[in-house]
Amino acid sequence: MRILACVDAGADPTDGADANAGIVGVLRAQSRLQALDFWVRYPDYLANELLNEYVRDGAPADLDAAAQILDDREPDLRRVPMVRYLFGAFEPLDNPLSLLRSRDLVRQRRMGQPGQLRETWYLLTRTGREAMDRLAGEAEEFTWYRDRAIVAARVAGGVGGRALKGRQYLQDEYAATPVGGVIPSISGKVRERLEAIRGTGKE
Repeated sequence: MRILACVDAGADPTDGADANAGIVGVLRAQSRLQALDFWVRYPDYLANELLNEYVRDGAPADLDAAAQILDDREPDLRRVPMVRYLFGAFEPLDNPLSLLRSRDLVRQRRMGQPGQLRETWYLLTRTGREAMDRLAGEAEEFTWYRDRAIVAARVAGGVGGRALKGRQYLQDEYAATPVGGVIPSISGKVRERLEAIRGTGKE
């Protein structure tokens, strides 16, 4: 459900042959999907990105969204730990994607030549989007996944997966995690930053 939410929120619209084949969106590259998944799984890192947005643009909604994540204790109650590998947070996606593919909610398109896979695209089907919308209306847990994935995709913008992982590496705790180690929470640091911004109006 979390992976479907990330693909749904992060996919670019399609047209032409893809649209005729029942595909409504394309999320390009596994690295981008992994980066979005990380922000959903680590709400404290997402809250920190929202604070970055607030400092840059001054939109009160970003400050309020970061505060809600912390006040609702999402870093404690919603965090799903990830392991750091050579290129950052990573978890094999074969199992969840096989379930999504079996129901034709998400398809995959591998780009490149035989033996030289360049990247994988994730194709959101019309059935997948309808399932996401329906399930989000039926259960609070699914609504949360949808809403947090939308925030993560907005924060990511049109930036590629490698650049998004670079932003995640800016956190010392993330960068200092040994390969094979579990990436730690930064909720305490983010809360201190939130209070400092509330107190001064800036970092």
